[in-house]
Amino acid sequence: MAQNDQEKWDRKYLENARLREPQPPVRWIEEFLPDGDGATALDLACGTGRNSILLAQKGWRVEAVDFSPVALQMLTEFAEAAGVRERIDTELIDLERFSPTKFRYGTILIVNFLDRELIRRCIPFLETGGLFIVETHMEHPDNEQKESNPDYLLRPGELRQLFSEGFQLLHYEEFRKGDEGARIYKQAAVAKKV
Repeated sequence: MAQNDQEKWDRKYLENARLREPQPPVRWIEEFLPDGDGATALDLACGTGRNSILLAQKGWRVEAVDFSPVALQMLTEFAEAAGVRERIDTELIDLERFSPTKFRYGTILIVNFLDRELIRRCIPFLETGGLFIVETHMEHPDNEQKESNPDYLLRPGELRQLFSEGFQLLHYEEFRKGDEGARIYKQAAVAKKV
């Protein structure tokens, strides 16, 4: 990511009052993930840690990566307040260059961020039986965020196709959601590696 992208996201986290408060996690974690029992989860583009914190509360050891130092600092503060700081390792990294090297993960999660190659790079690091959870924005003519870059929007059915080989698709959904003041369509997939 370019330096100006990092500055844009840092500014967003600093200036958006809603983001300065802990946010609710995506529902897929509660609905599909068992307790971690010390297994390792990877939270890509973790932001301020809403999903990392829930994973840690469910007993997962979490590697939380993002390219905004402001977001990671907020995650640290929220995790300390939730009493799970010791279960979350944060890493400041450009996700366009990120590739896991240390672990085999019991789950990998990516929310509100799309880098198709990043997803493909991470699949080999997911354990057999592990879950890959993705929820992000998609193309749709009724999206209210018309300025969205189409390169960062899923095409209809794209996640279903992405996880069609080597995975059992446990859940797939296309839905409309209000994010940051505008309603936009999203896709979600929960895929189990076989």
